[in-house]
Amino acid sequence: MHSIVVEGLTKYYGDLCAVDHVSFTVDAGEVFGYLGPNGAGKTTTIRMLTGLTRPSEGRAWVAGYDILNETLEVKRRIGVVPEASNLYDELTVWENLEFISRLYHVPRAERHRRIRELLKLFDLWDRRDSRFRRLSRGLKRRAVLAAALINDPEILFLDEPTTGLDVVSARSLRGLVGRLREMGKTIFLTTHYIEEADQLCDRVAIIVRGRIRAIDTPENLKLRAGVKAILEVELSDRPPASLLERLRGLEVEGRQLRVHTDNPQEILRLLTGEIGRSGLRLLSLRSRSPTLEDAFIKLTGLSPEVMRREKGI
Repeated sequence: MHSIVVEGLTKYYGDLCAVDHVSFTVDAGEVFGYLGPNGAGKTTTIRMLTGLTRPSEGRAWVAGYDILNETLEVKRRIGVVPEASNLYDELTVWENLEFISRLYHVPRAERHRRIRELLKLFDLWDRRDSRFRRLSRGLKRRAVLAAALINDPEILFLDEPTTGLDVVSARSLRGLVGRLREMGKTIFLTTHYIEEADQLCDRVAIIVRGRIRAIDTPENLKLRAGVKAILEVELSDRPPASLLERLRGLEVEGRQLRVHTDNPQEILRLLTGEIGRSGLRLLSLRSRSPTLEDAFIKLTGLSPEVMRREKGI
């Protein structure tokens, strides 16, 4: 069953095509990653799917409702965590959640129970009377996430949820996303952090300059990109030319050897035999499995450092 169906969704701003005829589906209960650099069209896609901006072309259905003709029904069934906070600085955490619950017409009998549950779920109960502006950045993101869940939505849109967070806060927030998945929520996650998409997402769409380059599971994206494992070896001395001739395809940097392979065990057997015959000693060995970052570079030609620079990281 699909929670989101997108067909040819497109958005122009004057002559600029911000989102270029994208099509995809998101299954119920899935964590779907929308991965790409700054300006790729990630936030614009969310704005169209959540009724904040009208598409120039294309159609989409969210929770079974048409985003063009049934916008109110869509909004009743979703929660949105924008990249910038949408809560009020002068209100307390509790007051913010109560205000949002009133906007969503949460029944009076359920309102306080739901707020208590969310504050405890996100470890905010002890900060319920703190003004929002006094919270740390990580606690603010937790409060915004709690507010997005106040109407018990079927689908949660998370737009760059860990941007600007310290390592501990980002890890904590990723843990909360995992808990929401266990609760059966469908999550649409935009991110420029490749490792975040690799850790959290069931499937990932890679979008660059408004166009989707690939959609698949992280593991299948690695296979499709032809990414190989990397074997790194440090020797007691620089390898002689004779060794390099016998083992072609090695990358050499001083005493370091590196080889890309889809059969690291066989390469390691050959390499250790040749090293022994050359009279060298093996000082260290490291094998690294293919990552989504490797696949991203292969599929797009972009470096992940570009995305980090654009975000000022």
